[in-house]
Amino acid sequence: MELNLAEKTKDSVTIRIKDTNMTLITPLLHILSDDANVSMVRYADEHPELEDPIIFVSVKKGTPEEAIKKAALAMSEYYATLKINK
Repeated sequence: MELNLAEKTKDSVTIRIKDTNMTLITPLLHILSDDANVSMVRYADEHPELEDPIIFVSVKKGTPEEAIKKAALAMSEYYATLKINK
């Protein structure tokens, strides 16, 4: 999965995702949507043969980059605590 910054403003970012892996994207979107500082999080999957999907994040407070980093860290910590029974 490859992430590329498509657009950035003071309080929002749009990120294009090449070779999307929904296993990672779905929990990231949920964590971002639960963040009180995030005003909007949106995933848009255009036609798969024409455009890469995007994630749009807009914040009320802080920066969108901080919100994404915080969500990614929360995901990392959550998955690090999982125990797999063999």
